[in-house]
Amino acid sequence: MAKRDYYEVLGVSKTASEDEIKRAYRKLAIKYHPDRNPGDKTAEEKFKEAAEAYDVLHDPQKRQQYDQFGFNGPMGDGGFGGFGGAGGFSMDDIFSMFGDVFGGHGGGFSGFGGGGHRQPARYRGSDLRLKVKLTLQEVATGVTKKFKLRKDVTCQHCHGTGAENGSGKETCPNCHGSGVEVRTQQSIFGVVQTQTTCHVCGGEGTVIKDKCHECGGTGITKGEEVVEINIPAGVAEGMVVNVPGKGNAGKHNGIPGDIQVYIEEEENSTFVRDGQNIIYNLLLDIPTAALGGSVEIPTLSGSKLKINIEPGTQPGKTLRLRGKGLPAVKGYGTGVGDLIVHVSVYIPQTLSRSEKETLEKLRESDNFKSDASTKQTIFQKFKNYFSKE
Repeated sequence: MAKRDYYEVLGVSKTASEDEIKRAYRKLAIKYHPDRNPGDKTAEEKFKEAAEAYDVLHDPQKRQQYDQFGFNGPMGDGGFGGFGGAGGFSMDDIFSMFGDVFGGHGGGFSGFGGGGHRQPARYRGSDLRLKVKLTLQEVATGVTKKFKLRKDVTCQHCHGTGAENGSGKETCPNCHGSGVEVRTQQSIFGVVQTQTTCHVCGGEGTVIKDKCHECGGTGITKGEEVVEINIPAGVAEGMVVNVPGKGNAGKHNGIPGDIQVYIEEEENSTFVRDGQNIIYNLLLDIPTAALGGSVEIPTLSGSKLKINIEPGTQPGKTLRLRGKGLPAVKGYGTGVGDLIVHVSVYIPQTLSRSEKETLEKLRESDNFKSDASTKQTIFQKFKNYFSKE
């Protein structure tokens, strides 16, 4: 089952204050607490879901990551693996948050009384999901992509109200404008009042007299919109960039959903990506490897970079050019990776007679026979290649 948006879970807007988030979580924790719903697996899952949402949204850093990248934000050593499910919490972890939310310590229910004015419910539009394939060069610099989307938009006839012109809304006759239905029952805690969303007005507190003939009273219709999405530099395959407020419009001028952009990378014919580093395989001819010289190598920017090759350069040698790799994703990690040049030596498969004669003469030279030190150096590099750090 797909995860629900954390703001939707708590029933708050994306601009909600820390206090509003705390109050919303407090209300849900009371409603779905296991002691009040013994043996109810659905209530237990909702209890955990609310705790997971609160754990992310009450923490400024986690909330900022979630707002930008959704469930696939980079968290600690796990990279962009998401914020983890409710299964990542133990019940003790959840109860440990109660001291912050409810006052006191542990799982105490002191101060559980109601109070406060309930805000009318606002509908939230659903999220849209897109895939975008980036070149390595686009990853290096960041890029703005344009998409033409067909989605739910605000009805132009009623301007999102859902009512015909001159009609308007009236107070819900069932909940009398509160948006909730209150039920009183006896429990182990004494007399308990529970609140549920009004089934008539859907929690809005008002009902439409004469529904708009264009949208049928929803306040939304199907339409098209061109959206520009900024992809930050340094993103990687599998990451998700969250674009707040650009998804489907919410009913009755509600809260718009988000766009979640799933990142894919095009295969590059020149470089291999390794995190923030990029690897280039430099194929040298035998004379340059033996005599030394200078060669040009490509860079991500498209320019050429001249590097010096020392005489006697061996296959497998690596050269590291600092700061010529990929930047860290904004806010996660620091600096820029490196361009790592891996040296290979080209051995021709066919030779002319004169070339063969030249190599035959060189084969007799002791200088063209490897010594123990060179053998050991190459073998050590071979071992390091397969060793785990």
